[in-house]
Amino acid sequence: MGHHHNHSHSHDHSEGNIKVTFFLNLIFTIIEIIGGLYTSSIAILSDALHDLGDSLSLGLSWYFQRLSKKGRTSKFSFGYKRFSLLGAIINSIVLIMGSFFVLIHAIPQLWNPEEPNAKGMMYLAILGVIVNGAAVFKLRKGHSLNEKVVSLHLLEDVLGWVAVLIGSLIMMFFDAPIIDPILSILITAFVLFNVYKNIKESMRIILQGTPSDIEIDEVENEITSVNKVISTHDCHLWSLDGTYHILTAHVVLDKNYNLEELSQIKSQIFDTVGKFNIKHTTLSFELESEECELEDC
Repeated sequence: MGHHHNHSHSHDHSEGNIKVTFFLNLIFTIIEIIGGLYTSSIAILSDALHDLGDSLSLGLSWYFQRLSKKGRTSKFSFGYKRFSLLGAIINSIVLIMGSFFVLIHAIPQLWNPEEPNAKGMMYLAILGVIVNGAAVFKLRKGHSLNEKVVSLHLLEDVLGWVAVLIGSLIMMFFDAPIIDPILSILITAFVLFNVYKNIKESMRIILQGTPSDIEIDEVENEITSVNKVISTHDCHLWSLDGTYHILTAHVVLDKNYNLEELSQIKSQIFDTVGKFNIKHTTLSFELESEECELEDC
């Protein structure tokens, strides 16, 4: 039996990134509520409520990301890495709810658009693009699925404020208040499409599907290409959180080897599967004449 795993420090950066994003979003939400009341803009107040939900979900993300760094325990033998995935799922649900909230308020304005304080909206929009753009920049190199979903929150906010900025500039020169709800609906549709992709990936991980960026047949071929290996079977590949991949496999050898020789074979296989970003590998060695006891061999 062979076992191998290594550690990644990407979660340290993830926690710090989400922490900064949480405080940026919370502070700006307060500014946004005050600005929305000042400009009498229903669109901005609606976005403020949406951002308040974002702040709550970002706080959960920060908590789950910290929890995901805890080591393994008797109750969670693989550690708490998957808790960051739980944060990603909660964020996606909040984002869907917020998007529908925006749609409920934006669609009626297609027939009965309101005329807000366009100049005040412009100033708030510029501030919104700067603050949320800085947060997106902070998370742009994130690797965890949690960071990707959080980044989607912020991308939605940036695009939303760009829409408000464009709409406010047009409304300052033309009587066209309908532009704002049209842009809001288009952006929300774009965000919902990306949320769907993130939820699909999250469910794939929860159901222990193979990582979307790895073909298990390629992994098996690489293992069988190692010297002294005849074949492999009962190969299982899944991911804990979208970045920490796990592999178990039965490896058939051409003859019986001593422990030192088996150690060399294991090292070669570990190096080979490491190319696929597999962090945790467990191998079971067998001879060709040996009958596998597992039902799905």
